[in-house]
Formats: sequence, C-alpha cells, structure tokens
Amino acid sequence: MTTYRTAREELEASDNSPLKTVLLILALLTVLYLFFTSIGMMGSSFKLFGKGFSQNLFNLVSNPFNGLLIGMMATAIVQSSSTTTSMIVGMVGAGAIDLNLAIPMIMGSNIGTSITNTIVSIGFINRAIEFRRGFAASVVHDFFNITVVLVLYPLEITFGLLEKIALWMGSIFEAFGGGHLMNPLQLITKPVIKLVAQLVHQNGVLLLIIAVPLLFLSLKYLTDVLKKLIIGRTEVWFQQTLFSNALYAWMLGLMLTVLVQSSSITTSLIVPIAASGILTLHQILPYTLGANIGTTVTAILASLATGQIAAITAAFAHLMFNILGSIIIWPLRFIPIWLAESLAALAERSRYIPLAYLGLVFFIAPGLIIYFTR
Repeated sequence: MTTYRTAREELEASDNSPLKTVLLILALLTVLYLFFTSIGMMGSSFKLFGKGFSQNLFNLVSNPFNGLLIGMMATAIVQSSSTTTSMIVGMVGAGAIDLNLAIPMIMGSNIGTSITNTIVSIGFINRAIEFRRGFAASVVHDFFNITVVLVLYPLEITFGLLEKIALWMGSIFEAFGGGHLMNPLQLITKPVIKLVAQLVHQNGVLLLIIAVPLLFLSLKYLTDVLKKLIIGRTEVWFQQTLFSNALYAWMLGLMLTVLVQSSSITTSLIVPIAASGILTLHQILPYTLGANIGTTVTAILASLATGQIAAITAAFAHLMFNILGSIIIWPLRFIPIWLAESLAALAERSRYIPLAYLGLVFFIAPGLIIYFTR
C-alpha cells in the first residue's frame, strides 16, 4: 500500500512538473493562435462576399428604425462592429447619411457584433454541459445590447439624447486630428489569413469552409488545455485576481479590446473559458461591458482622422451609447443574465434552437421588417 501511494504521489508530481506546465503553455499559445486566426479568417471570408452587400444595405436606410436593423445586419455579415461603425462614421463625414440615421445604425452594430461569440459557442454543441455554459456566456452579450437598445432607442428618437451629448463632446475635439493604434493580434494572424485567402483565390466560400472547421477544432483543444492548465491554484488566481470583482473584469475587457480593436475577439475568447466552468455569468458580464466600450476606440480614431465634426460626433455617439448603457443596465444586470441562462437551458435541449436563434434574430426578422417597411 505504501509503495502504491508513493508511486501515485510521484505520478501526480510529474503531472505538475515545470516541463509539463511549459508544454501546456506552448500548446495554449498555439491553439489560441489557431483560434484567433480562424475568427479572422471567418471575418475575412464574409467580407469577401458580404461587404458590398453591407454597403448596399446602408443605401436602404429610410428611417431610424430601419437604420437600427441595417446596422445590425451589416455588422452580423462582416462580424465586426469596428468595420461597420468606421464605415458609418466615414459616410457621416462625407455627408452621405445624416447623424439622426447614423446613431440608430451604430446601435444596431452593437447588437450585430455579438454574433461572432455566439457562433463560437456552437463549437461546443456536442458537449452538453460545456455548450450550455458557453452559449449562455455568448448570448448574455446579445441580451445586454438588446436591452440597452430598448432603453436608449426611444430616448434618442424622442429627445435626441445621444446626439446632443455627442455634439457637445465632438465640439471639444473639433480641432483635433487622429491616428491608428497598432493591432498586435492582427500583425501575427493577418499574414496567414492573407496567404490562405490567396491560396483559395480570394473565394469567400472556400475560405469560410476552411475557417469553420479550424474554429471548432481549436475550440475543442483550447478547452482541453485550459482545463489542464487553469486548475487548482491557477484557477483560484484567475478567479480571485483577474475576475475578483466587477471593476477588474471591466478593465480587462476594456484594455484587451483596445489592444486588439475587436470586441468580437475579446468576447469570443471568454466563451471557452466559461464553457470550462472557470467563470460565471456574473463575472463575465462586466468584462463584456468593458469590451463594448473598448471597441469604440477604432471609430473614434477613424473619425478624428477625417477632421470632420459630423464624423467625430457619430463616433462619440457610439462611445456614449455603451457608457450610458452600462450605467443604466448594470443595476438591472439580472435581466440579461436571466435571459441568457434561460435561452441556454432551452438550447441544451434542442440543437436547432441556437441555429434558429442566430438566423431569426440577426437575419430573417430584421430582413423581413426592412423589406416590408422600406
């Protein structure tokens, strides 16, 4: 018995050896790179056959509500609120659309950007418990944005709340120029994405066919590596340091998104961590709010670079939408959390529900409304 216990202790010690930890970290970095590359590749594939469609969608804007839905659909297509808000800001600066139509479009882009992390969560669809956790972590972002729109859209239409605040902020920065932040994540993934796109002759469908399996494969191994690496003391440190309180989680989401300039990336990153059971929705929500605010930096810089006060105002409207939304909804955070948990429970029972949710909310319903009200 003594010999058995000694051997067992030696085995456990070897499992926690520095060499294994280093190998796990290297594996984690490799899988993360594949994960980020697959998301970037998926976004690029949609841009190859979707960006023109997004621009055509913008031409259908005839009223603020249509603008809201069009901003949502356009962002769901290109999977980047930074891309669509920058396009909107540029169009405002060029005088192509008015500010009162641009602001609802920006609101819609906030909802549309959450489609990426919801797609990521579907990678766990064959693992019931992990899927429920990951899907809930992804759609809590959706429900937060939808709830904010339900509150702020009527205020904007009735009183011009965001427009007035943004005009005041824009006037302060009217004389300023701007630049662009370096995106370190894009620097290391873009060459591979560009190479693969060239190999498939810029065919968006083929690029998507490569990206989706790569995404699911990287997710599978990412979860496995996280479970082995973030366990015991590491897991406690992760929970008690990075996500020990709402402020820390919010700052982490904000800083990461400013660095990578994509809330889709930062909110997608948290999905496999949530699926592993390491974090709860109460810890994830403030991280998501920080990511929402961080993603406004790209449009702000783009607007400052134009030197047009109208463009600057539109960008600041995006910023204030997320700041005011966080302030208003945070005391009511139980609403998006409860909705996310409820939908995840339903999705666990039927695999068709998440697919129906994606199609209905992001494409079918807004498309039909736009068609019949244009």
